Amino acid sequence: MSVLRNLEQRLSGLVEGTFGRVFRTEVGPVEISRRLTREMDQNVKVSLSRSYAPNEYVIWLSPEDRARYDGVEDEVADELAGHLLEHARSERLTLVSRPIIQFGVDAALGLGEFGIETRVVQLDQIPAKEPPPSAAPAPAPAAKAREPLAPMPARAIFEAEGTRFTISRGGSVIGRSSSCDVVLASPDVSRQHAQILCDDVEGWIVEDLGSTNGVVVNGGRVNGSLRLSDGDQIKLGPVSGRFEAR
Repeated sequence: MSVLRNLEQRLSGLVEGTFGRVFRTEVGPVEISRRLTREMDQNVKVSLSRSYAPNEYVIWLSPEDRARYDGVEDEVADELAGHLLEHARSERLTLVSRPIIQFGVDAALGLGEFGIETRVVQLDQIPAKEPPPSAAPAPAPAAKAREPLAPMPARAIFEAEGTRFTISRGGSVIGRSSSCDVVLASPDVSRQHAQILCDDVEGWIVEDLGSTNGVVVNGGRVNGSLRLSDGDQIKLGPVSGRFEAR
């Protein structure tokens, strides 16, 4: 409950006064975040080597409850998306983009009632990065040649803005938000910009979490995720960094 309690405290501090009126009913942040994580877990799609979670959510509210969100819906959605991102990372679930959360109105709902609709990722929409075991993958024209995977080290290092950050195998989210594992100061870095983690099949990878200014590795733009090697140069927007596998 500590994660949910911290989420509620952050949400409660977004808009003083207005926010206190939002959650006068039972539709509170802890209840919504608990239902969101349950919907994420129940709608996972499994491919050859990864478990893909939904990345789009609609929270349906009664007209009365929806009116109470006027002026704070963007901030609430951003905090809830960050909570889902943390949950996906802890459960080793893959998201094709940062969670997108919207609010809708359902006149059939009463005050204090709400529902959640998810967009489940279809397996045929997942980028073809995992060919069947019997098929040899075709080399990408501009891809850097990679050697077969060696045993993965227990941790890695990401160095940026003069600081060396330790990355565990479970992964670390990098961004401007204080809730990130690796916090960067540049205003041109997104709140949750990218994630570095160790995949059991591909090894260390970097994933763009739907950032505004993109992720670049060794001069090439990352679309989705990319396998990393020791010494790779990573740019998050204008911030240059170096990846070291330990």
